[in-house]
Amino acid sequence: MTSVPAQEREAVRPVGSYRPGYELVAERILQLIAESQLRPGDRMPTENELAARLSTSRSMVREAIKILSAIGRVRAQKGRGLYVADDEGMLGSARLEGFFLPTDLDHVYMLFEFRRIQETAASRLAATRATPAEVRAIEAAAETCRQGHLTGEAALFDRGDDDFHLGIAAASHNQFLVTAVREARRLQHQSSTIGLHGTVGGHAAEAIEEHAAIYRAIRDGDPEAAALAAAVHLDNTLEDYRREIQRRIFG
Repeated sequence: MTSVPAQEREAVRPVGSYRPGYELVAERILQLIAESQLRPGDRMPTENELAARLSTSRSMVREAIKILSAIGRVRAQKGRGLYVADDEGMLGSARLEGFFLPTDLDHVYMLFEFRRIQETAASRLAATRATPAEVRAIEAAAETCRQGHLTGEAALFDRGDDDFHLGIAAASHNQFLVTAVREARRLQHQSSTIGLHGTVGGHAAEAIEEHAAIYRAIRDGDPEAAALAAAVHLDNTLEDYRREIQRRIFG
């Protein structure tokens, strides 16, 4: 994988109209956790201490903590303080030397590279192992995703997308792949939540067709076509992330 140029990597961080201040603070809190080598279960600085260390307001820190709590990176205990969330997922912070930083382009690209390996393998196996019921579930998920796109319902689109990819992993009949796909998508969701709010648009129309190609190859029992279609889909999704970052930076 080609290293991301420093200027492009830094381009996602400056304060600009495309990102609310609390998102920038949330990113800085994640960096602080990583730099301080805090582990899951460790107590974090208080909101006041974070505000002072990050040269921002307590209200901004409070909003940042809300978003970090929502994506499972921080746990706020009433009357006790803030803690790094227990993350026992296979790709969670407890099993990495550092932390996944949702707005670090190198991390995002490496995550997509990992997803490409996972999901091409899962699709290849699904084409030879999927039961008729699993094939129908994959088809139904692809249709849910399509309906979400046609109606502009982001939540429906996202649900169908999750069900589609996890359905393929399940049809591989390999529980390690199921866990890996689920955890990688969870980390990708963090990247979408901080800085790149997901919308039904952009690559969505192409994704519908790409899903259909993957489904057909699995239905037809063609493992190489399924793997190739999955690789094309992941490559195009990553390119969509890249374009969206550039659009929000440069307008």
